[in-house]
Amino acid sequence: MVEPLPITRRRFLSSHKSLVTVFWIAAFASLFIWQSRGRGGASLYRVNGSLSSVFWWTATTTTTTTSSADAGEFPRLRPVSFNLTDFGAVGDGVTVNTEAFERAVYAISKLSKKGGGQLNVPPGRWLTAPFNLTSFMTLFLAEDAEILAVQDETLWPLLPPLPSYGYGREHYGPRYGSFIHGQNLKDVVVTGNNGSINGQGVYWWKKYRSKLLNHTRGPLVQIMWSSDVVFANITLRDSPFWTLHPYDCKNVTITNMTILAPVFEAPNTDGIDPDSCEDMLIENSYISVGDDGIAIKSGWDQYGTNYGRPSKNILIRNLIIRSMVSAGISIGSEMSGGVSNITVENILIWSSRRGVRIKTAPGRGGYVRDITFRNVTLDELRVGIVVKTDYNEHPDGGFNPQAFPVLENINYTGIYGQGVRVPVRMQGSKEIPVKNVTFRDMSVGITYKKKHIFQCAYVQGRVIGTIFPAPCENLDRYDEQEQLVKQSDSQNATDIDYEI
Repeated sequence: MVEPLPITRRRFLSSHKSLVTVFWIAAFASLFIWQSRGRGGASLYRVNGSLSSVFWWTATTTTTTTSSADAGEFPRLRPVSFNLTDFGAVGDGVTVNTEAFERAVYAISKLSKKGGGQLNVPPGRWLTAPFNLTSFMTLFLAEDAEILAVQDETLWPLLPPLPSYGYGREHYGPRYGSFIHGQNLKDVVVTGNNGSINGQGVYWWKKYRSKLLNHTRGPLVQIMWSSDVVFANITLRDSPFWTLHPYDCKNVTITNMTILAPVFEAPNTDGIDPDSCEDMLIENSYISVGDDGIAIKSGWDQYGTNYGRPSKNILIRNLIIRSMVSAGISIGSEMSGGVSNITVENILIWSSRRGVRIKTAPGRGGYVRDITFRNVTLDELRVGIVVKTDYNEHPDGGFNPQAFPVLENINYTGIYGQGVRVPVRMQGSKEIPVKNVTFRDMSVGITYKKKHIFQCAYVQGRVIGTIFPAPCENLDRYDEQEQLVKQSDSQNATDIDYEI
């Protein structure tokens, strides 16, 4: 028989449930405001390591320098701007406008010494095959503008595998390129008045499940080996594969975004996948997809180790995320180049399978260290906090099974929630122990009235103050003044139960 909670605990959880409800209302109200604003916004750049606003706009008529973009809906963000229709595009959802996009990008590529150019996409449904961006370019999508991907893989270019993965993620050999692509770029802005980029992924998902594709599916947007990149105030939806994939990039800002895919039957549609990136901000966005909301990566096994580009200095804040089949925020499992100095704060993860997760395996090598999760709310989840060290998926047999990743310096502060079946499942191993973990200020209401819902194996760390539910025996206990109360002698204890 389960003992009833003390009155004080029931009152606390009841009041916390009210707090979660208030947070929900405030969060969705904020989301509605910036989504429905539709006539204004801001974007951010890093300047000397700090974040600075580079433009605000309102719906004022602008006079362009070299084109007929006179709809009055476009702010001037570059010295020269063009309208997509200047290049013969037709926004009827049927006409294929690939040549128009290519000609527009080519025109902008000639303006780098003048500060670049802006391509305005007016309201309409603009069907196109994949196309590339160029440096010193702003792609601006008006409200009710939608760029649509053609549903014909023969029109998608084939690219070499990513060097830190060795092979295509799903097939050996080349991979399909992304719908919107860029390589070796500088100063690129993709923004708008909440216009959208639609990968029409159903076509790809069906072919993938039917095993009718010979190459790895391409992301919706992929920017590689680039710097000073901004995504702001647009919607990305229904990607064939990962949605937004910055690869080996520096100084990237992603703000005020909506990223959508069906929560079921949309395989591998991660929201944002920072991959071997540094100095990155992800904020103020809504993500509801068919895989991880955010997955931080840095290469796969020996290929990631040899490539040697970590993901580091990433700030993730003020997000609402839903992931019914995976996790709200993940690190790994492809983390062989290393992941460090990651801060995740002010996050609501709702109606999801898992909350925040670190996943790796023998053979990965690399490290995950100096990770902070702060002020995270978990609402109706199966598992809240996850560390998994046996995610055994490898590109080939060439990995080193003795390449054990290092997991250390991971902090969880201000973790709240309700309706969580297992609040913590932290599964280290003898070869991959989880070191120096800290829990502080945690209260997660549970749905499964059973012991051992704070599960640990090969975990070393501490709990500061009182948390709920009660922590595993692996952790040292400290009081609120951070004075040691009880030192654990059971760091290698194992209490993992996947039946719960």
